[in-house]
Amino acid sequence: MPKYVIERLIPGAGKMSPDELKAISIRSCDVLNQLGPRIQWIHSYVTENKIYCVYIAPNEEIVREHARLGGFPANQIASVRALIDPTTSEAH
Repeated sequence: MPKYVIERLIPGAGKMSPDELKAISIRSCDVLNQLGPRIQWIHSYVTENKIYCVYIAPNEEIVREHARLGGFPANQIASVRALIDPTTSEAH
């Protein structure tokens, strides 16, 4: 199934409290439960003014639906084409 990286512009994201981050996580999981097992949240990276989320989903439309239902921005959605890491340099 395709993997997506979602860029969410959220000014001040890096200053959110643990309780605020928990509330966002709960809201996201609630929406995921509504949408069913076709979409999965892998993890997110919180930066100063953005949150980058990694999802597995059948298509971009369901990723957008998750954002709409959760009230989250989805400023950019990119389909992951490949995954590389330090072991990639060792491939023959």
